[in-house]
Amino acid sequence: MTLQNQDTQAEHRAATIRSACDRDKESIWKILEPVIRLGETYALERDLSREDALRYWFAHGNETFVYESDGRILGTYYLRRNQRGGGGHVANCGYVTAAGSEGRGIARSMCQHSMGRAAEAGFRAMQFNFVISTNERAVKLWEHLGFKVIGRLPGAFQHPGLGFVDALIMYRTLDAVGKKV
Repeated sequence: MTLQNQDTQAEHRAATIRSACDRDKESIWKILEPVIRLGETYALERDLSREDALRYWFAHGNETFVYESDGRILGTYYLRRNQRGGGGHVANCGYVTAAGSEGRGIARSMCQHSMGRAAEAGFRAMQFNFVISTNERAVKLWEHLGFKVIGRLPGAFQHPGLGFVDALIMYRTLDAVGKKV
């Protein structure tokens, strides 16, 4: 085991994922803002205001969580119903990791947490509606965690540097949550 892996494992033991509260909003905004401004992974207006971004992240029906380590918020995600009515048993989530914290297993931890939380809440599956195909790191992680690409929307996302790129619909059932994926 490398020293970096030991450090990452120690960080995850010291980290907590908890429900977000009002006092977390400034830290969450500091995580969301660079991602929104870059415009490469979320279908949100790049000039979205702080208020509108937080309104979206904390929207009615969302459960919002933070990944906290050593008193610092390094990631955030929301969990919600993907659809209403007959589709209400399928969850949807969005995840963002703080700049500089990539590659430390934070997104993996948040996704695993969200699947457990979704299963506890009675959801039977989870769907990501609009995964940008050029976000290869996320696509690879979601696939490793059992998500399958079930649809491709050709040219559905206008990437600021690459032009029109595909968006993916990714899905997995939650019946195996808690079991080795």
